[in-house]
Amino acid sequence: MALLADSLSRVQPSQTIAVAEKARELKDAGRDVIGLGSGEPDFDTPDNIKEAAIAAIRRGETKYTPVPGIMELRAAICEKFKRENGLSYKPAQTIVGTGAKQILYNALAATLNPGDEVLIPSPYWVSYPDMVLLNGGEPRFVATTLADKFKLKPETLEAAITPKTKWLIFNSPSNPSGAAYTEAELKGLAEVLMRHPQVWILSDDMYEHLLYIEEPFATLAQVEPGLWERTLTTNGVSKAYAMTGWRIGYAGGPDRLIKAMTMIQSQQTSGACSIAQWAAVEALNGPQDFVETSRQIFQKRRDLVVSMLNQSSMLECPEPEGAFYVYPSCAKAIGRKGPSGKTIETDEDFVTELLEAEGVAVVHGSAFGLGPNFRISYATSTEALEEACGRIQRFCNSLS
Repeated sequence: MALLADSLSRVQPSQTIAVAEKARELKDAGRDVIGLGSGEPDFDTPDNIKEAAIAAIRRGETKYTPVPGIMELRAAICEKFKRENGLSYKPAQTIVGTGAKQILYNALAATLNPGDEVLIPSPYWVSYPDMVLLNGGEPRFVATTLADKFKLKPETLEAAITPKTKWLIFNSPSNPSGAAYTEAELKGLAEVLMRHPQVWILSDDMYEHLLYIEEPFATLAQVEPGLWERTLTTNGVSKAYAMTGWRIGYAGGPDRLIKAMTMIQSQQTSGACSIAQWAAVEALNGPQDFVETSRQIFQKRRDLVVSMLNQSSMLECPEPEGAFYVYPSCAKAIGRKGPSGKTIETDEDFVTELLEAEGVAVVHGSAFGLGPNFRISYATSTEALEEACGRIQRFCNSLS
């Protein structure tokens, strides 16, 4: 009898985590490596949030919590959705998880049956397809193009929907491309979705506050209230408040879905860390000046990276509208020889040669379902970005 589940043969480890681990190994071995693979702000968690956690410890808030989250946090989530997104939820229509990844996973676990299809625009966050596969569904990829700024078009969405389509996973601003949708663009997609009532929407709004366009952020259930009953609007405190290690994600959605997700979580992890939840209460309810300050810093870093990468004739780097990633094309490098003498045949070859030759760790685009590209996270210091982009320029100039 085989020990491991057959489902494991359908999935693979996270490529972004693998790149971060490879960079760490090379650093430990004494190599001068700049890691640009991790999607993690380099800022520290704001002091008011840390102090709220310390105060919670001193108050003795160290016991088990309700499975879907403490009521104070669920109330803060409702207020956040109302204040920033114009969405009305009751506390019972919200759930808190150990990171937004758990929220997404449990939504799929609660709803997918064998043969159900999940539409995933590509490029996509690496975990989406594997979450679908582990829960018995079938990922169906809907390609976007650099010419369209990696945005899903209504006609493309319409053509991808079948009677088996159960979910659309929708991420704006996007990891890895930084694509961000305007209200008008969302309305075009919403019109399609209104014609297909069997399709639910999993809206991943994690990078909501990292937006660099004039228009305010919008989300699908906001621009089309008719979608509210079949939309799970997911968010978290990781990116906006530099709280990645605190592991708090949350969502708002219709009662029956939240109840099903809560049942799964009750048999899985139970409630999220009590101290982290109290810290998240302060993040959502407390001063928000950190959010805008960090957004401005990220925008300056974006401008720097885009400018430096586009100085290389080997690269084409569109200007992302949100998040903290760029997703340049390295198509002109395909077929050329790297410093090792090996011919670069794929974007994975490109990033491998780059790491070996110049000590810059990035993630190949095929890991995100669309190449030949690669993803750079500019959630690191300006000095490191300048040095890394200089090395990338030098590497591109060395190709023959």
